[in-house]
Amino acid sequence: MKLFVLTENMAGDKFLAEHGLSYLIEHEEQTILFDTGHSDVFLKNARMMGIDISRDINTVVLSHGHWDHGDGLGYLENKTLITHPVSFIRRFRKNDDSNIGLAWSKAEIEKRFKLITSSKPYKISSNIIYLGEIPRENDYEAQTTTFIDEKGNDDFVPDDSALAIINNNELIIISGCAHSGICNISEYAKKVTGLEKIKTVIGGFHLKHNDLQTRKTIKYFKRQKIEQIYPSHCTELPALAMFYNEFKTQQVKSGMILNI
Repeated sequence: MKLFVLTENMAGDKFLAEHGLSYLIEHEEQTILFDTGHSDVFLKNARMMGIDISRDINTVVLSHGHWDHGDGLGYLENKTLITHPVSFIRRFRKNDDSNIGLAWSKAEIEKRFKLITSSKPYKISSNIIYLGEIPRENDYEAQTTTFIDEKGNDDFVPDDSALAIINNNELIIISGCAHSGICNISEYAKKVTGLEKIKTVIGGFHLKHNDLQTRKTIKYFKRQKIEQIYPSHCTELPALAMFYNEFKTQQVKSGMILNI
């Protein structure tokens, strides 16, 4: 499997960066765009990597309905878009009421894309699965939230999802932001696929601090004996430092190409 980092918080070489995430994934006969960041940075970086998104990509997966993962959808059309049904609600930060939802309504998206929404696992191919809604089963992830929804209720981002990719009977897990918890995601990927061995985990882990959640996540990854770990995007410096100390992780930057 090959993964192209089109958008990341950190710029690599001559590539652009923004607060957002977008990956292009090539696996077997499939080429998938996973998230779009919040501007056309993903398109510009793709062009510098010799990729024509409008020509080469038919399927887009949106990990969840936050601006930094999906506002780049405004630069695309005539694609199949796969996401959770709740991705299009209006949502805000508690501390300042700022909007963190998508710039595009469901009706607007349906005019531009063939929209497929699913809260259940959805097979894109025999070896690529959109996981749908992630069960929140452990006692250290997704316990609090700084967001509210359009009705003023706590928003725990139920639409937060990920991809599970099967390669040589091992799992590659690709996360957008892991609001549902990267360990919850990993356990659900194992349950959905029936596989126990996780080879790679890459994406936003939504870990901010040197705290209990980060420590338990590291302990989980060690117990699973995961070979390749790439925390990125919404994983902040204190947590990144802990991952580096434990796993000698590589910082993910725009323009990187990972052969997994």
